[in-house]
Amino acid sequence: MSFMTEKKRTDADAAGYQVKRKMIPLSYAQRRLWFLDRLEGPGATYNIPVALRLEGGLDPAALESALGDVVERHESLRTVFPSENGDPYQRILPAESARPDLRVEVIDGADVAARVDALAQETFDLESEPPLHTTLLEVGPAEHVLVLVVHHIAGDGWSMAPLLRDLSDAYRARLGGGAPGWEPLEVQYADYALWQRDLLDGEEDGESLAAEQLAHWSGVLADLPDVLELPVDRARPARASHRGGMAPISLPADLHRDLLALAQEHDATLFMVLQSALAATLTRMGAGTDIPLGTPVAGRADEALEDLVGFFVNTLVLRTDTSGDPAFTELLERVRERTLADLEHQDVPFDRLVEVLNPVRSTAHQPLFQVMVALQNNARADLDLPGLTAEELPFSTGTAKFDLTFILTEEHGPGGVPGGLGGALEYATDLFDAETAAALVDRLGRVLKAVAHRPAVPIGEIDLL
Repeated sequence: MSFMTEKKRTDADAAGYQVKRKMIPLSYAQRRLWFLDRLEGPGATYNIPVALRLEGGLDPAALESALGDVVERHESLRTVFPSENGDPYQRILPAESARPDLRVEVIDGADVAARVDALAQETFDLESEPPLHTTLLEVGPAEHVLVLVVHHIAGDGWSMAPLLRDLSDAYRARLGGGAPGWEPLEVQYADYALWQRDLLDGEEDGESLAAEQLAHWSGVLADLPDVLELPVDRARPARASHRGGMAPISLPADLHRDLLALAQEHDATLFMVLQSALAATLTRMGAGTDIPLGTPVAGRADEALEDLVGFFVNTLVLRTDTSGDPAFTELLERVRERTLADLEHQDVPFDRLVEVLNPVRSTAHQPLFQVMVALQNNARADLDLPGLTAEELPFSTGTAKFDLTFILTEEHGPGGVPGGLGGALEYATDLFDAETAAALVDRLGRVLKAVAHRPAVPIGEIDLL
């Protein structure tokens, strides 16, 4: 069901939502992060940082004003999350009181990397503090590093593109002595949260979209393993610390090209090939033949949501059956069939699904899945400021949301030709050493190379060594 269609149906007089927004509930995804914040205390696990080296003549005052314009435009960036009788709600702060103070620090170039990491790990007080930190590191008269950190409760990976695009427009306007001439956004995140609540209130109606989608997932994920048996180096602690490390992933252009050709030949997507290969790799390393993998989906099915900063991303649990030592092509067909059906039922929030399925809960691991795979295809987040060049800098939060998260991005050369796959494996250091994580990356690469050249090979015959 379209978000805007539903909004118009319930808000035809353009006033209903304003009345309802006097006490705004959290979306299901926001509520989970709020609960984790209360349970575990503030941490950097759900920080979304971006660090940009700016070279040229920067006007810090104009930049600070532009940041204020962006916060005024996107209510999610000026929302705090207090509670009443233990029940959290969204409180949207007035734009003037929430305008960020751009923190300016003079710093030596040799200290930039360490300071960026430290800023990426700074925590938020979600109850009283807007979920955006802004810092400008002054390295020299014509060199600065801008560090923005958004808490995930207010944004997601997709959000960074509209955030930086709007910041670019606002800075350009402020340099000219004016304010940005934006058209007002059609909706805000609070409207989406209310729509989601209305949608799921219809679960009791057996004919509703929510009821139909929940029935699908209840069947697909019945009797799911509580915990995937992974090749860990240490026993799982009673409470996950969420400390993490990163192992780089780099797959060459020719392999990228061959994997795309394999996907096309079997009417699949590159993601389906990667999912199948990862499931095969985990099976070969002792994880069994019932492999649940989490994957993010944008959650922005309506174009009205595309330009918003907010937490829309949803998580699907893709259950992969590797039993019977199938040929890789057979496994790919299984994955294709199941994934297409699952994508038709992606509106149910992961957090609502957990409530309904009620798996064993534990502070030691994520429910329903412990391994995530993501092929990033968000619009590129670029900052385009007059008189300046911007270069994105690496950073580390030192955290891991899950046991293993395989994050891949497609590279392209001139004319869009395949340029390779890059990314990283984020791993929980509670469980894995760096050498084990690197070996996992290597073995996934070996599986991908093998099936690119011999797609009909049984997965049990792939040489992992």
